[in-house]
Amino acid sequence: MKIMDVLVKDAVILDLASGTKEEVLREMSLALSKAEPAVDSDRLLQVLIEREALQSTGIGEGVAIPHGKMPGLDRLMASFARSRPGVDFASIDGQATKLFFLLVVPEHSGGQHLKALARISRFFRDAAFRQRLEEVDSLDDVFRAIDEEDAKF
Repeated sequence: MKIMDVLVKDAVILDLASGTKEEVLREMSLALSKAEPAVDSDRLLQVLIEREALQSTGIGEGVAIPHGKMPGLDRLMASFARSRPGVDFASIDGQATKLFFLLVVPEHSGGQHLKALARISRFFRDAAFRQRLEEVDSLDDVFRAIDEEDAKF
C-alpha cells in the first residue's frame, strides 16, 4: 500500500491555524470531512480524542500520527498537516509537534490499519524527510516528497 493512494490531497493543510492539541484534531477533522463527505467531522474528532486519551500519538521528533477507526467508512484515508511554530501534543519526547499525519480507517479494517501506521512511522524516522516536509512551500512539494518516500519502500 502506498501512502499517496490513501492521502486525501484536498484535506492537506500546510499551515495549521491551531495552537492546541484539540484544535489541531478539530482542524484536521474538518478538512477531511470537507474533502470526503463520508467522514463526519464531529464523529472523527470524538474518535481521535478518545484515542489520544489512551496515549498520545505524538511519536516524537516533531511528529504525531493521530489515528482511529470509524464506522461507516469504506476505505482507509489519510491527511497531512504542518504547524510551523509547533504545538504541544504531549509527545513522548516533550518536544513541540510540527508534522501531523492523520489516519482514519474503517471500523473493521484489521491488519490494514497496522500496516499503514507502520509505513507512516517508517517515513518519519528519516530526519531528512521530516526536514523536507518542514521546509516545503507548496502542496505540490508535499505531495512530491511523500511520493518519493513512498517509492523507497
